[in-house]
Amino acid sequence: MPRTTITKAVIPVAGLGTRFLPATKAMPKEMLPVVDQPAIQYVVEEAVAAGLHDVLMVTGRNKQALENHFDRVGELEQVLLAKGDQDKLEKVKHSTDLADVHYVRQGDPKGLGHAVLRARMHVGSEPFAVLLGDDIIDARDVLLTRMLDVQEARNTTVVALLEVPPESTHLYGIATVEPTDEDDVVHITGLVEKPAPGDAPSNFAIIGRYVLRPEIFDILETTEPGKGGEIQLTDALQALATGPAWSGGVHGVVFRGRRYDTGDRLDYLKAIVQLASDREDLGPEFRPWLREFAATLPADGDGAADPDATAQE
Repeated sequence: MPRTTITKAVIPVAGLGTRFLPATKAMPKEMLPVVDQPAIQYVVEEAVAAGLHDVLMVTGRNKQALENHFDRVGELEQVLLAKGDQDKLEKVKHSTDLADVHYVRQGDPKGLGHAVLRARMHVGSEPFAVLLGDDIIDARDVLLTRMLDVQEARNTTVVALLEVPPESTHLYGIATVEPTDEDDVVHITGLVEKPAPGDAPSNFAIIGRYVLRPEIFDILETTEPGKGGEIQLTDALQALATGPAWSGGVHGVVFRGRRYDTGDRLDYLKAIVQLASDREDLGPEFRPWLREFAATLPADGDGAADPDATAQE
């Protein structure tokens, strides 16, 4: 069931997307297509599916394409209407009518914590969700709605956790956890941002979904720059996790579903292949081609595919 208690979602989109240069020289990384719609649309659709129709995007310079995507394009709609292309017209109007989208500039690029702090005037004194655009959660798997349920039931701050291989813990914020009476919920007693290899307190990594109590704003106001000289949201969450009981503490929802990381070039390509393979309109033709193409690849992964090779049964 869609939620109504919490209504606001914050999506930080001010990053430069340097991993995808030169593609992101003039286009926001959030607008890179994942199959046939931009990555950011998957994220907004997830928020809306959980009942969060009030969306604030924290933007930076050269992000006008994001605003244009969620705005109405009357000329294009008229052209599609005149052609009788109802299918494309509905897709164009879908992104326009998806949510009540607002925008605020981050200004100085001082990190994720600073971007969240810029949402204070819009959010006010109520809990809210934060969704990072690099993580796409499969629409068939429940995460955000579950996090909203946990926040309401426990009156706490909630982060999404994913168990990762120990050799990958240095890439994430990592949580120290204690079990609760629910299998997918843990109590977080500490967090550390990208610990050195071998120093991680667990393999529970924070992924890009948060449901935050408004107390986070006061903490972010006084949070000193941390890793990379930026104001880290993880540091503010650590203060909440070890703070007084009235702050509600921090809990984690352990996600065991399908997640697509679009913040890395290789994982971005994997995400496109996985999502396209599952599409009803593309999968039946794409999967056989993919199997045939994969059979032509060298076993060691080196070298180009032989276009004349015959697929093996």
